[in-house]
Amino acid sequence: MLAGIAAMLYQTSCTSAKSEEKEEASKYIVTSPLRVDTSFTKEYVSQIKSVRNIEIRALEKGFLQNIYVDEGQFVKAGQLLFRIMPKMYEAELLKAEAEAKAAEIELQNTKTLADKNVVSKNEQAVAQAKLDQAKAEMSLAKFHVSATEIRAPFDGVIDRIPLKLGSLVDEGELMTSLSDNSQMFAYFNVSEPEYLDYETNTKGRGNNKVSLLLANNTPLPYKGDVETIESEFDHETGNIAFRAKFPNPDKLLKHGETGKVLMTVPLRNALVIPQKATYEIQDKMYVFVVDNNHVVRSKNITIIGRMPDLYVIESGISETDKILLEGVQKVKDDDKINFEYQAPGEVISHLRLKAE
Repeated sequence: MLAGIAAMLYQTSCTSAKSEEKEEASKYIVTSPLRVDTSFTKEYVSQIKSVRNIEIRALEKGFLQNIYVDEGQFVKAGQLLFRIMPKMYEAELLKAEAEAKAAEIELQNTKTLADKNVVSKNEQAVAQAKLDQAKAEMSLAKFHVSATEIRAPFDGVIDRIPLKLGSLVDEGELMTSLSDNSQMFAYFNVSEPEYLDYETNTKGRGNNKVSLLLANNTPLPYKGDVETIESEFDHETGNIAFRAKFPNPDKLLKHGETGKVLMTVPLRNALVIPQKATYEIQDKMYVFVVDNNHVVRSKNITIIGRMPDLYVIESGISETDKILLEGVQKVKDDDKINFEYQAPGEVISHLRLKAE
């Protein structure tokens, strides 16, 4: 009989221990959103432009006699790029020089006669005017000759050359484009609230540094600076354009590229939660909120920013809510759970230590 009682006590003890283990194992970790002053990095699609990019066009009409450069070649300011056949313009210059010389001789003769009162001073003035006109035409002819040589206005890289040797070039026809890629501009659009936050919280601190993510998702190793903001908002999109300048010593960036500008956006009194406390259904984000009766219910949340392991919440929950931190895939709406509460500051500190 004693042996039977002992066996019953042992069995009861084992059952109780197993029950406690099971209850301990089924406990979930719960925390709350944390209200903090922080910042996060936001991506903006950007268009990359050269600091100087111009079309080089012909000033004179004629046959393309020489091409001195190749597409993609780096050229120096003043370097000769193209020559249009100058013979016709050189002939016009010779004619203008001869006419100027004749006008000068005529003026000298008229002046001699005027000094002897053979002709009036008015005739001398007319002869002087003819000489001035001839000199002006000679200067114009010299310009036409010089314009047959097309030179680079600044250091840069030659773009596509659409014409070939011997082509008939019209006045104003596009010869090529020239890009100064020593530094690059990145243009990106910012919403009105973000613009106001930038002006209020970022610009005043002198924190104008931004990063650039290239099209292959690799970061440019050089930081840029936000230089200018356009004067007005686009009434259709509600955005305003920012311009950042990036150094380009490796000449990796080219005119017309695309990328993403990464700008640090400061947030005051922001509400943050761990990313692992969320789940997604049809492009919407949810968390499980635990009520006073330990019952879980899903709530849709709106996210305005992402940080390492954290989301910045715009709406859906408050800092007084208790949210399920782990096991979001194991529960469903209206489940009653046992949980252990962890302070949000402790949870976030643990996430940061784990990331390090």
